[in-house]
Amino acid sequence: METEKVREAVVEFIREKVREANAEGAVLGISGGIDSALVAYLAVEALGKDKVLGIHLPEFNLTPAEDVLDATEVAHRLGIEFKAIDISGMLTAYLENIPDGKKATPHAKGNLKARIRMSVLYYHANLFNRIVIGTGNKTELLLGYFTKHGDGGVDILPIGDMYKTDVRELSALMGIPEAIVNKAPSAGLWSGQTDEKELGITYKEVDRFLSLLLEGETPDVARNTVGITKEQADSVICRIKMNAHKLKTSPVADLSHLR
Repeated sequence: METEKVREAVVEFIREKVREANAEGAVLGISGGIDSALVAYLAVEALGKDKVLGIHLPEFNLTPAEDVLDATEVAHRLGIEFKAIDISGMLTAYLENIPDGKKATPHAKGNLKARIRMSVLYYHANLFNRIVIGTGNKTELLLGYFTKHGDGGVDILPIGDMYKTDVRELSALMGIPEAIVNKAPSAGLWSGQTDEKELGITYKEVDRFLSLLLEGETPDVARNTVGITKEQADSVICRIKMNAHKLKTSPVADLSHLR
């Protein structure tokens, strides 16, 4: 990756999309992780600190204190407006008012949290005539490792063509704190959750495997080149197929033949 050229391209992309939307700026969720930190830095470079609103959306008794501190540190370094909004009350209100809310599985509850966060970001975007900038990277998009209409519900994805390993490389170049760059990635949807533990493979391995598949290599050749197990490769391919719908617009029934 030509890191400096990528930086320039992404900055111009953000600037252009905000201009096209005739918006006053951007809103993004800052989780305390590397992806959102990088997007915040790029957004400020593109728009200026006065046009970027960062919102941290922790859950009381679940979100690690270090994430709150890291998100706050990013906002402080950039000099942007910053809000920290606890989603615990909103989550409780949903579960207490939804029939069978007490039966929510960790998966259903995790997706609900992501969609609550999306709603809060869009509320502020609507309030201030801004767009919502997403923080998903290429690895997550290809694997479908995001919540449809949750963290996947955004207006633009500036780093959506950057693998996780690319994100780390550019983050180091832009001077993002090492504690954030080296932190184990986590969606923060339940206690002890980390991306690599849930995926069963490291980002370095999955990025290389995905890039080989996109270059036209067979799964067996890609697996042997990277040095992962058949089970790991099969799990990645299964995720790609199972979650492909997340990258598409909702299908519409074709009634043209009935007119």
